[in-house]
Amino acid sequence: MSSQPDNYEMVSIYQLNPADQETLLLGQRECVFNWCTKDEWPMGVIMSYIWRKDRIWLTAGAHRHRISAVKRNPKVSVVVTSTGTAQGPGKTVTIKGTCIVHEGREIKEWFYPEFAGALYPDATAAGSFEEMLDSPLRIVLEIVPEKFITYDGAKMMAHSVGKLPESELAEPLEADTVRLEREIKRRNL
Repeated sequence: MSSQPDNYEMVSIYQLNPADQETLLLGQRECVFNWCTKDEWPMGVIMSYIWRKDRIWLTAGAHRHRISAVKRNPKVSVVVTSTGTAQGPGKTVTIKGTCIVHEGREIKEWFYPEFAGALYPDATAAGSFEEMLDSPLRIVLEIVPEKFITYDGAKMMAHSVGKLPESELAEPLEADTVRLEREIKRRNL
């Protein structure tokens, strides 16, 4: 077992293991999709999504502000939380990625049934939803991950009481090594 932490300043050591990350991305149905506006303000909305082909897939009407924004600047992020899933609260995945806007039939042909089936387990409801999606103004967004930031609150809680095996801790990231040390020195702590 690992020793208990003194504080919660070093949290990058509590990363999700790959299997839990995959379970979360496949099991959750809502995310926060973030982009930057023309005047460089970050914006985000809650959207339904699916995780397929190691990508986040979403859909929206072509007239939405977020669509013109990602056409202008494809750098986006997506945040997924385990709240409301069988994994319980306290697990998150943040994906920094590049957004590709699809308008062609080829993507829509596989995406609409997958998306509708994921959101509506009842085949009749899924079929109705799929029909509603298939409009001339509908586009599909594909987020190609460039970086994952994950967090597992269960690991933090177990570590807090000295019940987490050392092998479950990840190597701390630069924010918790270089930047943390620099901030400690800056504050004369």
